[in-house]
Amino acid sequence: MAGGKSKGKIKILKNGPYIVSGNVSLEEKTIVPKGKGVVYEEGEKFSPPEPYTLCRCGHSKTPPYCDGSHARHFFNGTETASKADFADRATVKEGPGLSLMDDERCAYARFCHREKGTAWNLVDRSDDPELREEAIRAAVECPAGRLVVLDTEGKEIEPELEPGIEILQDPQKEVSGPIYVKGYIPVESADGTAYEPRNRITLCRCGKSCKKPFCDASHIHYKYKDREVKSGDE
Repeated sequence: MAGGKSKGKIKILKNGPYIVSGNVSLEEKTIVPKGKGVVYEEGEKFSPPEPYTLCRCGHSKTPPYCDGSHARHFFNGTETASKADFADRATVKEGPGLSLMDDERCAYARFCHREKGTAWNLVDRSDDPELREEAIRAAVECPAGRLVVLDTEGKEIEPELEPGIEILQDPQKEVSGPIYVKGYIPVESADGTAYEPRNRITLCRCGKSCKKPFCDASHIHYKYKDREVKSGDE
């Protein structure tokens, strides 16, 4: 997938944290319900050092930053996700005004649920201009990048997102969410190879994903709460 260039970079350490370089902004966003869907609320804006390390084992007492807990907890951070490009992994659902690409990498952020339906059934009705716009929003607001919409000429419809990282919180589900990476920031595997730079991805920080380094919504099943980790016992 085509994308802009980012000066930032995320390097994954073997069984360790994410190292973020290139002065990438870091802030917190909270997912809150609104009608039948959800929206973001602004949260804390961090002033991280350069570079900075983000926890991916789920045990740090200084979240979102790494404090070395991965070593004490013998964290197995083996990357299991495919490095194939999105277009090669995704299935395509065709509608009258849009098509929807879906790679099923879901962080369960629920932005694909709108007042008038889900991304999938909105695409089925995308000959209606209002529902077409709703379908686009349902796809482009998905932080995981699971969904990408195409126009009738096969061109991707993507927002122009500034490179940055957002730490998601999800009080509706009583959990802390993943790391939302925006704006085509490259991610380098622990083995030195690269994942496809994408406009929207979510990285696991609870340590439980079966699709590391990406989020697979395990934080919900395991009830990961970074604030409880911060205040709890070792």
